[in-house]
Amino acid sequence: MLEYPLRADFSLIKAERGDRWGNLVYRKTARNFGPIMASAARVTVATVHEVAELGSLDPEAIVTPGLLVGRVVPIARTVTRPVGVRPV
Repeated sequence: MLEYPLRADFSLIKAERGDRWGNLVYRKTARNFGPIMASAARVTVATVHEVAELGSLDPEAIVTPGLLVGRVVPIARTVTRPVGVRPV
């Protein structure tokens, strides 16, 4: 029995840092499924907290190469609080 893999049209992934070419570096558990989803989709949109200069990312730290990423969108980091907790 042969099961063919599912292909996605779009994947939305979140990375810690990236450059304009689409090379991505992840933080913590985002590293588990980000690269897999980037390779499984036809178009990958990556949101990054920090856009790095070209060539400033360590090549050994890059997990997802820019070849797999279609768009890079910078997103500001926000501070969140647990539900039900009131500000002091």
